Amino acid sequence: MNKPNHSFGTAPARGTAERWAAGPRLRRFVPEGLEKTVTLGQIVRFCTVVTLDFATIFLTLGLTFFLDQGPLLDDIVHSLAFIAAFSATACVCFVLAGLYKRSWRFVNFSHSIFLCSVITVGLIISWVGSAAWPLRTMGPELVPLAIIHWAFATICMLGTRMARRAWCERRDRRTGRMARKSPRPAAEPVHTAILIGSYQWARLSIDLANSEENSTVRIAGVLLPHRESTLPRINEVPVLGSQHDIVSAVEFLTERGMAPQHVIVCDDGTYLSNRDVSQINHRCRELGLEVCRVRDPLAQLLQRSSGSQPSKLPIEALLGRTECNLDNSSVVRQIANNTILVTGAGGTIGSELSRQIAALKPARLVLIDHSEFNLYTIESRLREVYPGLPITAEYLDIRDQVGVSRLFARHRPSIVFHAAALKHVPIVEGNACAGALTNVIGTRNIADAVCEHSAKAMVQISTDKAVNPIGVMGATKRVGELYCQALDMCGVDDPDAPRFMTVRFGNVLGSSGSILPLFERQLREGHPLTVTHPDIERYFMTVREAVQLILQSSSSALEAQTRRGSIFVLDMGEPVRIVDLARRMITLYGLEPDVDVPIEFVGLRPGEKLYEELFDMCEEQFESAIPGIFEARSRPLSLPLIIGATENLRRLAEDGDEDGVKRVAHDIARYPGRSEEAATVSYLFSLQHDMPGETLPK
Repeated sequence: MNKPNHSFGTAPARGTAERWAAGPRLRRFVPEGLEKTVTLGQIVRFCTVVTLDFATIFLTLGLTFFLDQGPLLDDIVHSLAFIAAFSATACVCFVLAGLYKRSWRFVNFSHSIFLCSVITVGLIISWVGSAAWPLRTMGPELVPLAIIHWAFATICMLGTRMARRAWCERRDRRTGRMARKSPRPAAEPVHTAILIGSYQWARLSIDLANSEENSTVRIAGVLLPHRESTLPRINEVPVLGSQHDIVSAVEFLTERGMAPQHVIVCDDGTYLSNRDVSQINHRCRELGLEVCRVRDPLAQLLQRSSGSQPSKLPIEALLGRTECNLDNSSVVRQIANNTILVTGAGGTIGSELSRQIAALKPARLVLIDHSEFNLYTIESRLREVYPGLPITAEYLDIRDQVGVSRLFARHRPSIVFHAAALKHVPIVEGNACAGALTNVIGTRNIADAVCEHSAKAMVQISTDKAVNPIGVMGATKRVGELYCQALDMCGVDDPDAPRFMTVRFGNVLGSSGSILPLFERQLREGHPLTVTHPDIERYFMTVREAVQLILQSSSSALEAQTRRGSIFVLDMGEPVRIVDLARRMITLYGLEPDVDVPIEFVGLRPGEKLYEELFDMCEEQFESAIPGIFEARSRPLSLPLIIGATENLRRLAEDGDEDGVKRVAHDIARYPGRSEEAATVSYLFSLQHDMPGETLPK
């Protein structure tokens, strides 16, 4: 097929009907050898408007001469020749001034000012040029005639342009009314709306809604940011007051059969503050109206942030402490030129891990995720930023033991960062079997593959919810910690054995499913901020801090050959009350807590603790060689014991025994608090009596 030639200065190929409508293309040469295409339609339009202006100047000048003293020149022919030459000179001035580059249908105030200026200059030049014409009367007597002619010409030329715009607007309104009156499909109802914003924005929005033939929005009223008693209507739409008059405006429109369903707010941060928008949201929610917040369209066009809300929340203000910065010199030595594998690479932690690891130039980066979209997203972004880095994206469920083993055999990773897990507390509480299969069996599959294929190390990402857990999510993560700890202890006498390290930290600000995105959404939509309990508190950190902790602690442990079986914990300072975090966010948005935005307490969710801890009651806390990082040490379980316990848990999960999974997971999590003999007896008792669903004896 012949492809269209999109060379500079030519238009893309168009359909046959469109080419016939445009007519043949004529080319003219412009400076610097560039070509510009001009259609026959454009030439016809140019000639038409120039002819109309020529006729206007000609007729108004003739009328001026006639009204003054009849024929001014000696004969009619000579008089007409002078008027024609005068009009031609004026039109040439208009062309040179660029008057005809503007469309008549969009004439406005600025266009009118420009038109008056061009007419004034053009007529002055024409009158100066007329000095060479042998007039009967030439002198001060022509000054009043020139002023009268300027007034006639300006009124007529401006009037023709205004008439053109008025005709176009009348045609568009008639077309819009006909379209609104015509039967519409059931799937496209007309929505009545109230606009809240500046006069200019409201005028443009009304024009846009009226110009669309199939518009589904009918603007019934306008509310301005400030009370404008002298402005009753905008483009035939009534002004119903200010943003404080929503209730009366809705009542007014409802009485006239135009009850609104939507309120469209221009939330560009110029005329309405965050407090104003919040109050509008509250009133509309009470009235049952849907609020549509239109961000600054110019900001989006220029790709800059709108002033209505902070583009980046100050993390230190939310954390209540300084963000930690860790040294990464040892990280570079461990990551560079090695094959690195990241599970759960599409999640919040996994994606940040992948980005920071990719910047350290590994030999190959293998990404694993069970979400196709998340995997595609992180892979495409990394390939854009690091085009020379070998990246492999593997769609894999870590619960598939055979698939995990095959993947390790293909890529032979040196270091594995295990971020894949089910982390949402209430969801895991309601899906205990899925939580056990992913957080326990999936972790076991990855750890076993590390041993089978002689990887150098595995770094497991854990959570403070695994400390003295009361929910299934925390219990299953604790079981994963114990399994990796047992494997790590097996290599005490073998320096070449793989290392299994666990990194434990608190909540990550801004992660998917965390409290920060929920608060942001509630603030944007004008809802109250929901907190589970007035006294609930959590440890918080940023995703950058979390990933730095993971990389720094694991790399330092590998270089220094730290004690096996330790769990690395970030010093996250004091816990933060969720209600205090909510108040800080409201303040950062320029609003007042409990006045502009209320805070509602909805009660603890299933599996949720009131307070989180960083160290289990059976663990000892030690200072590590890494600043800002502690080590948690506890008595590990024997590998046969934890293998049998996790296998028992797997059978229960595959059988769908939710209650049995919960009991056994919590029992395994409590094993380190017992003596070795008691733990072993409990486990053997459960196997001997084939009672996997019963609580193990204390």
